[in-house]
Amino acid sequence: MILNNFKGILPLALASIFFVSCSDDDNAPEIPMETETDIVDIAITDSNLSILVEALTKAELVATLQGDGPFTVFAPTNSAFEAFLTDNNFASLDDIPQETLTQVLLNHVVSGDVKAADLETTYYSSSSTAGVDGKNLSLYVNTADGVTINGSAVSTADIEASNGTVHVVDKVIGLPNVVNHATYNSAFTSLVGALTTDGNTVFTDLLSDAEQKFTVFAPTNDAFTAFENPSENDLNAILANHVIGGAALAAGDLSNSYANTAAANEDGDNLSIYVNTDDGVTLNGISTVIIADVVTTNGIIHAVDTVIDLPTVVTFATADSENFSSLVGALTTEGQPDFVSILSSTTENTPFTVFAPVNSAFAALAEVPTGEDLTAVLTHHVIAEANIVSGDLSDGLVSPATLQGDALTFIASEETFVITDGAGNMGINIVKADVQAINGVIHAIDTVLIPGS
Repeated sequence: MILNNFKGILPLALASIFFVSCSDDDNAPEIPMETETDIVDIAITDSNLSILVEALTKAELVATLQGDGPFTVFAPTNSAFEAFLTDNNFASLDDIPQETLTQVLLNHVVSGDVKAADLETTYYSSSSTAGVDGKNLSLYVNTADGVTINGSAVSTADIEASNGTVHVVDKVIGLPNVVNHATYNSAFTSLVGALTTDGNTVFTDLLSDAEQKFTVFAPTNDAFTAFENPSENDLNAILANHVIGGAALAAGDLSNSYANTAAANEDGDNLSIYVNTDDGVTLNGISTVIIADVVTTNGIIHAVDTVIDLPTVVTFATADSENFSSLVGALTTEGQPDFVSILSSTTENTPFTVFAPVNSAFAALAEVPTGEDLTAVLTHHVIAEANIVSGDLSDGLVSPATLQGDALTFIASEETFVITDGAGNMGINIVKADVQAINGVIHAIDTVLIPGS
C-alpha cells in the first residue's frame, strides 16, 4: 500500500486537531494543538489521487511538495493517469523514465498560492525545466469557461493546504512542443488551421521535431483576419517566414539584428527577418510581439499582431532605419525614379542585388548629389537579374553591369569582401552581407559607390 510508505513520515491527514492533557493537574484545560495538512497529505487522503501519490514517490518529489512553498498544484485524477499511460503506450508508471516522470509532475506545479478566482487567462511558468535549453515550461491557463490548463480542466478547485492550494484536474498535463502549445490557445486557431489546411503536415512534422530548436512568431486570429496577401504569395512560404530554425530565442535574447527564417527564395536561399528591440520587439518593421516567451520543449513562441509577409529589398531598407534611413531618403527624393516600386517588384528585372550604403556612408559625403547625378549614383548600387550572395563573390570578380551601366570589382580574402566602384574608388567594405529578400539580396556597405564619369 502506498499509504504505508508514509507511516512515521507524514501526519495523518484527518488528524488536524488533537488535545494534550496536563497529567499533573486534572483540572487544567485541554489545549488544542493544530497539525498542518500539506499538499501530500491531501493527496494521500483522497483515494482518487492514489496514482499521483505513487508517481510522486517514484519521482522522489514527496519532500519537495512537503516544503514550505507555497505551491499551486494541478492534481491529475487516477483516470487521468490511466488515460495518460494508455495514450503513451506505458503499461504502468514503472515504464516511464524517472526524469520524464519528474518533469511531467513538475509541470503540474506553479510557484505561489493561487486560488481559482485569482487565475487569469494568460501564460504561467511551471516548475518543470523540460523547456528548451532547460527553461521552465509555460502553462496556458484559460478561464473563459471554468479553468483549463493546457487543455486539462479543473474539476475540483481550491483544496487548501498548509503550503499552498490543490486543484484537481481531469487530464495529465504533458510536456508540450511548439505544435501542442499552438493548439491550446484559441487565439491561434487560424494559425493552426493554416498550418494544417488540406491535410498539410509539413509544419506539424517540422515543429514537432524534438531534435531541433525553433523561434516561432505566431500571428493571432486577428492578424490573419486583417491579412489580405496583397502580393498573392504562397501561404506555406508566408508561414515558414515566421519560423527561425536552429535557435530558441527568448525576448531577452533578441537585439537589433537579422536572422534567417525557414522560408526561401527560388534558389533555396533562406529569407532574412529584421528584428528591432528599440520599443518592444518588431519584425520587418510591420509586426509587433504582443505575448513573449511561451516556452515549449523544442522552442519558444512569440505571439505577433500582424502576419509577416515575404520581404522585398524595400522591406528591409524601410524597416532598418538605424542603418538605411539616409538611403531611403535618397531613393524617395522628389524627382527621382519610383525606386520603391522598381525594387518592390517580384517580376520585373528580378532578382536584384543591392549594395546598400549605411547612414554613416551618406554622412561621409561632402555633398549628396542631386538630380540626374543622384540617379546615377543610386542605380550604380543595383545589379538586376542576379541574386549575388557572398558565397558567389571571389577575388578579382567583376560583376555584371549595374543599372547605371558600370561594373563593380571585388577583392576577396577569407570572409572579407572589398569593392572597387565604377570610379575606381577602392577599399569599400561590405559590413553586413546576405540580407535575403524574396526578390533579391542586400549587402550593407560602408561607403557610397560612385560611378565612372
